Amino acid sequence: MANVQYYDVILKPVITEKSMNLMAEKRYTFLVHPEANKTMIKNAVEKMFEGTKVKRVNTINIPGKKKRRGMTVGRTAKTKKAIVQLTEDSKDIEIFSGL
Repeated sequence: MANVQYYDVILKPVITEKSMNLMAEKRYTFLVHPEANKTMIKNAVEKMFEGTKVKRVNTINIPGKKKRRGMTVGRTAKTKKAIVQLTEDSKDIEIFSGL
């Protein structure tokens, strides 16, 4: 496994209608490094966003799709999503507050 630091774990937030509805329950969705595990994701969120305490982390592995261009066949990159649930006394994450 590669040497993944906490600032390399979270790649970007996922902004969809479903993820916005989950924010009312203090659940936030991120694209994460494919080799990151739940413990690494929990530590990264708590270090990157001050005042947050993670209650639970759910991960989803998304395989790459088959794509074709003429006779050339290939695959898109596989990705990994994480849904992070914060505790009730935790602060909200600011990057989602203006949306």
